Amino acid sequence: MTLNILDAPSPNFDQRRAPPDMLVLHYTGMQTGHEAVARLRDPEAKVSAHYVVNEDGSILRLVAEERRAWHAGRGVWQGETDCNAASIGIEIVNPGHEFGYRAFPDAQIEAVIALVGDIRSRWTIPDVRIIAHSDLAPDRKEDPGELFPWKRLAGAGHGLWFDPAPERIAALGAPLSPGDEGLGVIVLRSGLHRLGYGVKPGGDYDDETRLTVMAFQRHWRPDRVDGVADGETRARLVGLLQLASAESVTGVL
Repeated sequence: MTLNILDAPSPNFDQRRAPPDMLVLHYTGMQTGHEAVARLRDPEAKVSAHYVVNEDGSILRLVAEERRAWHAGRGVWQGETDCNAASIGIEIVNPGHEFGYRAFPDAQIEAVIALVGDIRSRWTIPDVRIIAHSDLAPDRKEDPGELFPWKRLAGAGHGLWFDPAPERIAALGAPLSPGDEGLGVIVLRSGLHRLGYGVKPGGDYDDETRLTVMAFQRHWRPDRVDGVADGETRARLVGLLQLASAESVTGVL
């Protein structure tokens, strides 16, 4: 696919401290793409992104990849607390949950896939560090949400995806829910932390755990986003941890 990229510079950026090694996908969450782009270019708003992908597949470049755009805000992934400094941010035009969340058109997704591939041709970005805004900030963000086709993106070679076999799901037993405690919850929180989420190992199934599970589900178990760690949610987490571990070992060799 030939990328159709137009420059629409935003003044909202500063200097990086290191090359980017993370990609963060967002939805714009405003009623129109025009309104979103205007805000991302408004110096008073103090927000920006590197790219905006329109519903027709056209792409705007607002900030050079070598610069630090202001898109991620407060959050953490794999211990990184300045995600703006580490990442390239892609805003995908969609009104979001507040203004009539809807499926992303094929032309838009094809453009996102092509753009991600183009970006990765220039920077070393592991699959496990291609994430949603909601992954780094489960307590305050939902984007790009459960309708974004993460499986399709991973099928094109970008990001992680794992579909567990039924027997693996069944082997994990009863769901874990808010208010639960014990070894199962400790293992769950530890696994989410190992994948990259900010939740710390240990503790009980508190509200932080629930919100983190919901963020995980939006990305990797989108058919059920309820904050309950059922067998399928946990089986997907185990499989993703194995994939991430294999990627880490391969990257060292």
